[in-house]
Amino acid sequence: MGETATTHSTAAHRAEELREELRRHEHLYYVLDAPEITDAAYDALMNELKRIEADHPELLSPDSPTQRVGGKPAEGFKKVHHSRPMLSLDNAYSTEELADWDRRVHELAGNLPVEYTAELKMDGLSVALRYEPAAGGGARLVSGITRGDGQIGEDVTSNIRTIRSVPLSVSAEKLQNAGLPQAFEVRGEAVMPEAAFLRLNEEREQQGLTLAVNPRNAAAGTLRTLEPSIVAQRRLDVYAYFLLIDGEFWPQGQSATLDALTAIGFRVNPHRGRVHSVDDMAKFIEDAEARRAKLGYEIDGVVLKVDAYRTQQRLGYTGRAPRWAIAYKFTAKSGITQLNDILITVGRTGKLTPTAMLTPVFIGGATVSRATLHNADFIERMGLLIGDWVKVERGGDVIPKVAEVVEDAEHPRGTRKFSYPSECPECHNPVVRVEGEVDYRCVNVDCPAKLRESLLHFGSRGVMNIEGLGDAVVQQLLDRGMVHSVADLYDLTEEQLTGLDRFAKKSAQALIAEIQGSKNAGLARVVMGLGIRFVGERTAELLAEEFGSMDALAAATAEELERVEEVGPRISQSILEFFSQAANLALIERLKAAGADMTAEKRQRSEQLAGLTFVLTGTLPTLTRDEAKQKIEAAGGKTAGSVSKKTSYVVAGEEAGSKLEKALELNIPVLDEAGLLALLNSSA
Repeated sequence: MGETATTHSTAAHRAEELREELRRHEHLYYVLDAPEITDAAYDALMNELKRIEADHPELLSPDSPTQRVGGKPAEGFKKVHHSRPMLSLDNAYSTEELADWDRRVHELAGNLPVEYTAELKMDGLSVALRYEPAAGGGARLVSGITRGDGQIGEDVTSNIRTIRSVPLSVSAEKLQNAGLPQAFEVRGEAVMPEAAFLRLNEEREQQGLTLAVNPRNAAAGTLRTLEPSIVAQRRLDVYAYFLLIDGEFWPQGQSATLDALTAIGFRVNPHRGRVHSVDDMAKFIEDAEARRAKLGYEIDGVVLKVDAYRTQQRLGYTGRAPRWAIAYKFTAKSGITQLNDILITVGRTGKLTPTAMLTPVFIGGATVSRATLHNADFIERMGLLIGDWVKVERGGDVIPKVAEVVEDAEHPRGTRKFSYPSECPECHNPVVRVEGEVDYRCVNVDCPAKLRESLLHFGSRGVMNIEGLGDAVVQQLLDRGMVHSVADLYDLTEEQLTGLDRFAKKSAQALIAEIQGSKNAGLARVVMGLGIRFVGERTAELLAEEFGSMDALAAATAEELERVEEVGPRISQSILEFFSQAANLALIERLKAAGADMTAEKRQRSEQLAGLTFVLTGTLPTLTRDEAKQKIEAAGGKTAGSVSKKTSYVVAGEEAGSKLEKALELNIPVLDEAGLLALLNSSA
C-alpha cells in the first residue's frame, strides 16, 4: 500500500514506531558510541518518518527527531534568568592546595560523611537544559540556556535541539526507573570534539577565513550562531553533570546524579570515580593527564565534588563558588619567545598596565603574542630588558603571563631597559603613584582611555550586560564624539547608530533595545558599572542588599559602610571618596533621569547585635556555618574569619581548633550554639 493511502491510525502507529527507533539509534550513536546500523539505514528511517509527517501534519510533534533543526530565532537570543545561579569553581594547582581544601572540607563537615566524586573538567561552554512534562507522559526539552554571567544566560534552544546527544524527550518509563519527576533541569558542558574542530578549520582554510583558535572558542561561537543548520553541521556534544529539581540539586548525591543522568539517556563522561583521600585525588589526576591526549576532546583539569548532598548543604557557598567542589587545573602550558616591546595601556580607573609584546608563539592550542607583566615592581624584580627571551605560561582561562627570563647560549639577554612613562600615553597628563601602592595612575578625569574602558566595563556581561557594545562600537562612538560618559549611552538614537560602520537598521535597533533593557539591571549592577575602586561583584551585591537604594548608599557613613560584610576601611574610604565628587553625583543623577533602576530588595536586619563581632569555629549541632552567620548578620552583628582583641564572642562547636584556643588565651567569651541562640533571643 502506498504512503498516500495509509490510514490515519496506521500512520500514527508507524510514526511513533519510527520515532522510538530513531531515538534509540541516536542514543546508541551519539551517546554510547555504539551504532547498530549504517548511516544509510538511519537516513532511510528518517526519510520515511519525514514523509509520514508531511502527509499527516497533525502527527508532527516538537520532540520528533525530524525537528532537531528548526527556524532561527527571530530577534537573536533573548536573556533568561537561571533557576539557580551557575557558579564558577575555586581552583587548585597543586596537591598542597588540594590538601588544604580537603582539610577545610573535613573541618566544616564535622561528623557528616566526606567522600568525593572525581570527574574530568571538560573545556567547553556550560549550558542548562530545562525539561517539562510531556502531554503523553515523560518529559520534553523546552529550553537550553548558556551560562552567561551565571545569573542570566541566553536562550539558545534552537541550537541545543540540533545536538544529537541531547534528548529531545525522556520517556515516562526511564523517569520512573530513575526516580525522577517529569520537570527537571540538566546542566552540562557543550564541547566541540577534536575531529569536528579540525574539520571546521579545514573548511575555514578552504574558504580563506581566519582559523578558529581552539575547540572551546569554536563551541561557544557555534552555540551563539543564529543559523541552527550550521550548528547541526558542527557536531557539538553535551556531557551532563548536574541534575536540578525545582532549582535544587538532586538530593541523592553527585555519584547517584551521574548514574540517573546516564539512565535517562544523557551523555555522561565515563571517566569518573570515587576518591577518599588526597592520595586518591592525585592518582586520578595523574591518570587523567595520561589519557588526556587520547580522549578526542579538550579537558583542562579534574573536578572534585563532595558526593553527599547533606554534606554539600552544610559546607555551603562562598560569594562565587561552592565550598564542596574544586577544580584542579593542569599545569600551565608554556613556550619560549622573545620580548619585543612593552606596551602601556590605561584602564578605567586610570591604572597604567604593562603588556609584553612578544614574537608570536603557539602555546596550548592558541597563538600568544601578548602577555601580562602586572606592574612596575614585577618588571623590576624580573630585571626585564627589551629583547630578552622569556618563558610564557598559559593555563585554562588564565591570561598568558611572563613567568621568567631565559638566559643561555641560545637565548642572550636583551639590551634596552624599560622605563615607566611619567605621563599618560593617552592624554599626556602627569601620572602619579600613591605611596604604598604598586600602580601608576592617570588622574585626569577627562582622559579618553579611561572613558573607553569605563564604557566597555559598563556594558560588559557581568555588569549592565549590553550585548553588542564591544571595542569597535565604543571606539566609533568616541571618535565621533557621540558619548562623553556612560550616561550618554541612554541618549543614543537609532538614527545616530545607523551612521556607524557596519550598522544597519536592524543592528541599530538591537543595540538600542539592549541599552534600554539594561535599565532594569538593578542597584548592584549599577554600582558595579560606576567603577568604584575595590568594589567588585560580591561587594556591590552586599551593598545593594544593605542599603536598598543609591541615595542611601551615597549618604552612608564610614561606620555604616563597614557594617557590611567584606567592607573594611580601605573599601569604605574608596566609596566615600567616590560619592564626594560632584562629577560622580551628577553622573548618577543622569542615570536616574534616564530611568536606570537604582533600587534593590533591602535585607531585613535589626540592631540587636550592632557593634558585636563573632567568630565561628567547629561544627554546630543543628546550624550550618552559613545559617549561624546569617542569623548574626540579620541581628546587626558582624562575623570575622580570625580571632583578635576586637572579637566580641567566639561561637564554638565540635572539633573547634586554634580559634577556640586563641579565644581562651585572650579571655574572649565563648558560646556554644545554645548560647548563641539565647543571646539572639534575649536581644530580640
